[in-house]
Parts: sequence; C-alpha cells; structure tokens
Amino acid sequence: MDKSWLQQQVLERLAADLLQVEQAVSVAHEAATHEENIAENKYDTLGLEAAYLATGQARRAEAIRQALVQWRLFRPQPYSASQGIQLGALVCLLGADEKQQQIFLGPEGGNMKLLIGAETIQVISSQAPLGKALLGKAEGDEVTLEVAQVKQQLEVLSVT
Repeated sequence: MDKSWLQQQVLERLAADLLQVEQAVSVAHEAATHEENIAENKYDTLGLEAAYLATGQARRAEAIRQALVQWRLFRPQPYSASQGIQLGALVCLLGADEKQQQIFLGPEGGNMKLLIGAETIQVISSQAPLGKALLGKAEGDEVTLEVAQVKQQLEVLSVT
C-alpha cells in the first residue's frame, strides 16, 4: 500500500473535519452573541453555555489546523530493519484471536480509521500506547499492551 496515498487520505479527512468544526464554531458563536440569548437574570445561562461551546469548538479547530501542518510536513520513510518500526511505518499485527490489523504510524492529530476497499487501516501516533509499544520493534516481534487492565499480545507480521 502506498504510504503517500494514505497520508493524502488522512489530510483529506482532517480538512473535512476542520470544515465541519469551523461551521460548528460559527453556529455556536452566533448563538452566544445573539440578542435573544442575552441573560435576563443570573439563572439565564444559555448565552454563557453557547460561549463555552464556541470556545471548545475553536480549540478543536486549532488542534486540527496544527495536525494538518504536521501531516503536510510528514514524509513517510521506508522501513529499515536496523532501526525497527518508526514514524511512517505501515504495520500488520496479528492478535491472539488470529485477527489481523493494519496500523499506520503517523504524526499527532491523525488518529482515525481509514476504510480502503474492504480493509480498515488504523492511523495512530507514536504517542498512543500502541504506537509507543511498536517503536523499535521488527517483524516477528511480540508487543504486549495493557488496555483496561487486560493484557493483549500482538505479533508484528509485516512492516513496510
């Protein structure tokens, strides 16, 4: 699978997310500043709540903008067995249940699932618990991950 193409899919998804969040910011800002939402007494908090929502949405929009910058600058490198799994690796893992999963290790802000045909590719950052556990590993290595106090063992089947 072409990593540059995967990167483009992530960028498109982030751009769509940003557009959606910016629209939500606009709606929340309009609600916060609309004359009908001016507080008539200390218990009338609709305008205040809308302002909090607009602030939160604006922070989310900024986080997506920063992720877009990181993903635009990102240059996935080919896998090197001497370095092990690094940022930009496309990893196939095998779980104890014999199910395979595809992981694309990218920069911050791109945590999402991409559906490519019938295949799902999980995009994670090196800061995610699984991302941290994968760094430096090679084909054939086992990765142990504890999620909700349950240990999972995964085998690295392949890396590109």
